[in-house]
Amino acid sequence: HQGELVKHTGDGALVTFPSGSQALAAAVEIRSVTNDLGLRGRIGIHVGEIELRGTDIGGIAVHLAARVMGEAGPGEILTSSTTAQSALGGRYQFEDRGIRTLKGIDTPWQLLAAEPRT
Repeated sequence: HQGELVKHTGDGALVTFPSGSQALAAAVEIRSVTNDLGLRGRIGIHVGEIELRGTDIGGIAVHLAARVMGEAGPGEILTSSTTAQSALGGRYQFEDRGIRTLKGIDTPWQLLAAEPRT
């Protein structure tokens, strides 16, 4: 889905994508494969500007994506409202998970669970 692996984060990975829809497509595929293996991982997606730091990335968007992932339940694909808005009218539907205060983020964010449209 044209994702670019930035780095492994212990038992996870930080990956960039050209669009929120491509990140969602990858997330759905990753979840399917890991579920088949009996694993229920958590996926967090945020669309935003990143800072290039050599071969690494940083900035508030990276921090926000990590916090969104931390709020996800087992087997859940959780997104920020920005991601949901960027994918509106596409192949995914979003269910509100409420407004959350995320550690290290000044303002609360609406989070949504993403699923492919059926």
